[in-house]
Amino acid sequence: SSGDLEEHRRRVICGPTAAGKSAVALWLAERFGASIISADSRQIYRGFDIGTATPSPDERRRVPHYGIDILDPTARYSAAAWAADAEGWFADVARTGRAPLIVGGTGFYLRALFGPLFHEPPLDAERRRALAGVLAQMPTDALRRWCTVLDPARAHLGRTQLLRAIEVALLTGRRVSTLHREAARPSRWSARYLLVDPGAVLAARIETRVDAMLHAGWLDEARRLAASVPRGAPAWNAAGYNVIRAVADGELSLVEGRARVVVATRQYAKRQRTWFRHQLSGAPVTILDPARADWRAVIERWWRGDEEA
Repeated sequence: SSGDLEEHRRRVICGPTAAGKSAVALWLAERFGASIISADSRQIYRGFDIGTATPSPDERRRVPHYGIDILDPTARYSAAAWAADAEGWFADVARTGRAPLIVGGTGFYLRALFGPLFHEPPLDAERRRALAGVLAQMPTDALRRWCTVLDPARAHLGRTQLLRAIEVALLTGRRVSTLHREAARPSRWSARYLLVDPGAVLAARIETRVDAMLHAGWLDEARRLAASVPRGAPAWNAAGYNVIRAVADGELSLVEGRARVVVATRQYAKRQRTWFRHQLSGAPVTILDPARADWRAVIERWWRGDEEA
């Protein structure tokens, strides 16, 4: 049985990269007859599979997956587009009689689906262009200091969101965080989260995973993709692909490339952890260290809705 929650509730497994979300999700999906909906912005592009830890063909035969390998590498895609697509995937899953299980670490996708629906204020195009020119020259640390003054609730976010918060504050005199609270209509869905986080061992897990990807042929994959996918395509922004491409092109040694990917992935995981710490407040969250001996019992209780952490 899929242990149906109220109609509008959705189960979500989230957490930083390399935490072990996929293994937990596959086990649950096979145990309870669920289909996996990927909330990972790096797994949407076709062909970019090894470096994004895209589920293998065998895993996809065992459990239906949605939101994986859906786009050409040159296509642009937004969180709003993902949320709209997710509505269609929910309908597909419902028709098959399975339960949807959302899995991923892209916080903006989750917020687009579960956060309040928000329409941003119109900004004066000319003044915005002038301001954007000035802000573009500033390092992210400086933007963060500005944002701490102008809209402190947004100051922990990434560069794109910092720029947006500063623009809105300076051009409209309002805070994005206030506008979100005022203008938002509640989302149609609410979430119950299973936050997978192995704690301090994550750094070592990231290193092990990068090595496993290199052993699995990541360099060859990047070389093959470089032959057909233009350098400016959005897919290259995923998880270390630009670095591995530079190694494949002979611009960087493998040792240096590996080290850079490990550092960049650790930084990405740190940002994800910050995001989940700030954004999941108010929703029911069960935290799981996958090294716990009783992890199966914890996630079964979570699936059935017995445990609200």
